[in-house]
Amino acid sequence: MIRRVVGSTRRNHALEHATIAVLLSKEGPRRVVGRAVPDGFYIYADVPTDTLRGCVEEALGRLQRGEAHLAVSPLCGTNIAVAGVLAGVGSFIALGSGRPRFASLSGAILAAMVAVTAAQPLGRLVQKHGTTSPDLDGVRLVSVKRVGRFGSVHKVRTAAAPA
Repeated sequence: MIRRVVGSTRRNHALEHATIAVLLSKEGPRRVVGRAVPDGFYIYADVPTDTLRGCVEEALGRLQRGEAHLAVSPLCGTNIAVAGVLAGVGSFIALGSGRPRFASLSGAILAAMVAVTAAQPLGRLVQKHGTTSPDLDGVRLVSVKRVGRFGSVHKVRTAAAPA
């Protein structure tokens, strides 16, 4: 049960990233946020439903044809989480070294800067091997619907072929 939920969320996370990449390439820069869930994903953006549906369909087809690079995004919150964890651990280690206060603070700042720099490629690796899965064989688009009171949220529902 848990394995199935995690697997479907990872696939939907990949499709969310690919959809946003297609949307940005077609519509240009805009504010957009996505959030994957086991049965699909949410897109928070001011975009017409038909435009979004077309982007989801294109993204799904491209992933299914092997464009796995679309599953990993430099805009993903995973990158921020990895940066935060690395910066926190690096700072903790630097501050716990027993040196004089100023040396510890400068060491903590340096450690945080190095960690944030390292987080960019590490965040993408975490996405590639942990939080997304570009294997969307058998996945199909079920629906794209506006939800919520303000009209700028869409729920994209997907389904996988029965195992």
